[in-house]
Amino acid sequence: MERIQTAKIQERDGVEIYTAHIQRNGSGWIGWIQEVPEVKCEAETKKSLIETLDNELHVVLEARADAWDKQIEEDIKSGRLEPLRKKALEDIKAGRYTDL
Repeated sequence: MERIQTAKIQERDGVEIYTAHIQRNGSGWIGWIQEVPEVKCEAETKKSLIETLDNELHVVLEARADAWDKQIEEDIKSGRLEPLRKKALEDIKAGRYTDL
């Protein structure tokens, strides 16, 4: 196998930039994104590998965001966040907060 190369992939929201690690593997290419271990891909060309990594990254990050939203909604419905809400209201009433 050849030396590992890197390529920057910007998340579609334009905020985060991820580093793709890519490497020639025989006649094809393999790649992964270390910060998002679920993203590992193979492709025939370097260009198609980077496109595949970009698409897979988007899919994984969307799935993570959806799971986060679902968990928050479940926590709200179950009342698990109620103690935090009460504490925040107490802090506001006591003046223990900072405007952002």
